[in-house]
Amino acid sequence: MTQGDFDQTQDSAKPAVSNGIPPPTFTLPLPAGPDIITANLLLLIGQTPNPRLKFIYQLLVQHLHAFVKESNLSTDEWMAAIQFLTRIGQTCTPLRQEMILLSDVLGVSALVDSLNNPVSGGATENSVLGPFYTDDAEDIDFGGSIASEGKGDYMYVEGRVLTTEGKPIEGAIIDTWEADSNGFYDTQYADRTRADCRGRLHTGKDGSFGYRAIVPPAYPIPGDGPVGELLVSQGRHNMRPNHLHMIVEAPGYHQLITSLYPEGCPYLGSDSVFGVKKSLVVKLEQVDDDAEARKRGFPKGGSFKLLKRDIVLLTEEQSRTMRQQARSESEAGYLQVKDN
Repeated sequence: MTQGDFDQTQDSAKPAVSNGIPPPTFTLPLPAGPDIITANLLLLIGQTPNPRLKFIYQLLVQHLHAFVKESNLSTDEWMAAIQFLTRIGQTCTPLRQEMILLSDVLGVSALVDSLNNPVSGGATENSVLGPFYTDDAEDIDFGGSIASEGKGDYMYVEGRVLTTEGKPIEGAIIDTWEADSNGFYDTQYADRTRADCRGRLHTGKDGSFGYRAIVPPAYPIPGDGPVGELLVSQGRHNMRPNHLHMIVEAPGYHQLITSLYPEGCPYLGSDSVFGVKKSLVVKLEQVDDDAEARKRGFPKGGSFKLLKRDIVLLTEEQSRTMRQQARSESEAGYLQVKDN
């Protein structure tokens, strides 16, 4: 009997009930070795009605069982893994998603995002969403500020949202957010009463946008939980390079979730969640002009950093076609290997 036999509270007046699925119509050999366990499971999974789910389950079992066999995993090691995953779930709260953090540091989030958001025609690449997005950002006008005064060094962000043909996209919505100079997002403060270091704006007729922000800092992802322990065991730091988040969307265009990464950060090449892409690294221009700073709305004037970057969106049709092509090639490759 396994732990799964004890995971439900039983009512002594009611008998145990199956899920109603009958035994398979084919005969499975009783396991006489490890390989038969894998083969039997694959035969059972072959009954999966949904073709896509069957494909995913088959690959998952093959790779998972191959890992167990190749590593010759011990019972104690597997139990330690189960206990680790249990602690991951127990660490999760409505404001903290340790399971997503695990996916992030293993590179799975970035890999899934990249596979599901192929680009061409100069379209802007995606990056990981991260766990700190909220939907309560306040609307700001062109040139407005997403950050309250004192949150960090001044930075102005400007550019245009364009099609792959270079045409402006009017009325595109840009949802943008970042950490403050302490390395925290507003949601990490217990006394948060309103959105800060985040805002929502619309592009003009020529696709242009511009807003005031702060120079984003590098910061550590939470290191006080199981994922933090995992990184330490691997000899890895828990730092993210400085970056500015953006979600850009417009009717008829594929939603873009991305980030811009100022060059020069020592963590660019070893981002703990693998969000950096070469095309998303940007240069910050130093502007030492008090009059220009005040003209752009910075209350204290002085100097500021200027981030200039255009955003190029794919249409929904362009994105859908590319995703379908990539998926078809993946499944065709699997079937070819399976047949051989």
